Amino acid sequence: MKKMESVEFSRYLSMLTLSVHVVFATVGVGVPLFIMIAHWLGLRRGDEQYLLMAKRWARGYVISVAVGVVTGTAIALQLALLWPKFMEMAGQVVALPLFMETFAFFFEAIFLGIYLYTWNRFKNPKHHFYLLIPVALGAGMSALFITSVNAFMNTPQGFALVDGKLTNIQPLLAMFNPAMPTKVAHVLTSAYMTAAFVLASIAAFHLLRGSRSSYHRKGLALTMKIGLVFSIATALVGDLSGKFLAEYQPEKLAAAEWHFETEGEAPLILFGTLTETNEVKYAIKIPYALSFLVHSNFSGEVKGLNDIPKENHPPLVIHYLFDAMVTIGIGLTVLSLAYVIGLRRNWRFIQNKLFRMLLVASGPLAMLAIQAGWWFTEVGRQPWILNGLMKTKDAATTSPHVWLMFIAFAVLYLILMIGTGVVLTRMFKKNPAELEMEKRGIAL
Repeated sequence: MKKMESVEFSRYLSMLTLSVHVVFATVGVGVPLFIMIAHWLGLRRGDEQYLLMAKRWARGYVISVAVGVVTGTAIALQLALLWPKFMEMAGQVVALPLFMETFAFFFEAIFLGIYLYTWNRFKNPKHHFYLLIPVALGAGMSALFITSVNAFMNTPQGFALVDGKLTNIQPLLAMFNPAMPTKVAHVLTSAYMTAAFVLASIAAFHLLRGSRSSYHRKGLALTMKIGLVFSIATALVGDLSGKFLAEYQPEKLAAAEWHFETEGEAPLILFGTLTETNEVKYAIKIPYALSFLVHSNFSGEVKGLNDIPKENHPPLVIHYLFDAMVTIGIGLTVLSLAYVIGLRRNWRFIQNKLFRMLLVASGPLAMLAIQAGWWFTEVGRQPWILNGLMKTKDAATTSPHVWLMFIAFAVLYLILMIGTGVVLTRMFKKNPAELEMEKRGIAL
C-alpha cells in the first residue's frame, strides 16, 4: 500500500511540475520568434511601434525565462528523487540531450541579456537585431533536446539490455529515436501557435477595453496571422503523429479513439461517453476517418485494444484529453482564419465586442490545449515510464514522504504563479504602451 502511495504521489507531483513548467516553457520557446519578427518589421518599415513592441515583449519574456529556470530545475531534481530506478537505468543514455538542453538555454540567455541591455548602442541598428538570432535558435534547440528525452521514453533505442543492465550505449542513436521527429515538430509548431494566441489575446484585451492605439491593432494583426500559419502547421504535424502512433504505440491511439476491435474502415470517434461495458454513447463518429488518418486510405486496418494485453492498456480517459486538444486547435484555426480574412476584406465583425472577447479567450484556450496535449502524451504512455522496458510502478521511489514534497512544491508553484502574474501586471500597467509611446514621441 505504501509503495502504491509513493508511486501515485510521485506521478501527481510530476504532473503538477510538468503542468506548471509547460506554461513557461511554451512561452520560452515561442515568444523569441515574435520578438524577432516585430524587431525586423520595425527596421524594415522604419516603424517605431514595432520596435517598441519587440522591446516590451522582451521585457515580459525575461520574467517567464526566470521562472522557467526554477520549474525546469524542479523537474531535474524530481527525476532523481522520484524516479531513481529510471534514472539509474536510462540516465546515462539521455545524459547527452540533458546536457545539451542546459547549454542551449545558457546560449539563449547570454544573448538575450546582451540584447536587452544594448538598445540604441549600435551605430548600425541591424547589429542589434542580429542578437535575436541566437536567442530564437537557443530556444528552439532547447526544446529539441529536452523533447528528444521524452521521445526516447516512448521509443527507447541506442543501447543493449543485458541481464537488466544497459550496455553498448549510443547516445546519438538514443537521441535521434523514431519518436523524435514528430514530437519535436509538434512541440515547436504548437509552442509558436500558443505564443501567437497569448500575445494576440493581450492585444485584443486592450482593444476590448477601449484602446484606440494602432500599436495594439498592429500587434493583434501580426500575431493572428502567424497564429493561423502555425495552427495549420500543428494540424499537419498532428496527422503525422497519428501515423507514428499507429506504427509504434497502437495501444495509445486505440485508447485515444476508444477503438476496441481491430478492423478496416475504422471510424474516428469524437466526444461521447463510455459505459462500463466499453460501449460508446453520444459520440460523433466520422466513418472511415481513423483508417484514413493512419493509412491515408479509407480501408486500412487499425489495431484495437482487444488485441493488446489488458495490462498494457493506457487509461481510457485520454480520449477526453485528445478531444480537448483537437477541438481547441480546430477552433483557434477557424478563429484566426476568420480574423485574417476579415482584416483583408475590412469586415466590421472582427471589431465587435463578441469577436474580440473570443480573441481574448484564444490565449488561455491555446495554453489549455498545450496542457491537454502533454497530459495526453504522458498519461497515454502508461503503464510504462520507458515504453516496453520499465513500468512506472517499478521506477518510482519507495519513500513514504513524497506527499510532503507534493505539498511543498505545490506551495512553491502557487507563489511562483501569483508572483509572476503580479510582477507582469505591475510592470505593464504602470508603464502602458500608450504612455511609453508618448514619452518617446511615437505617434499613437
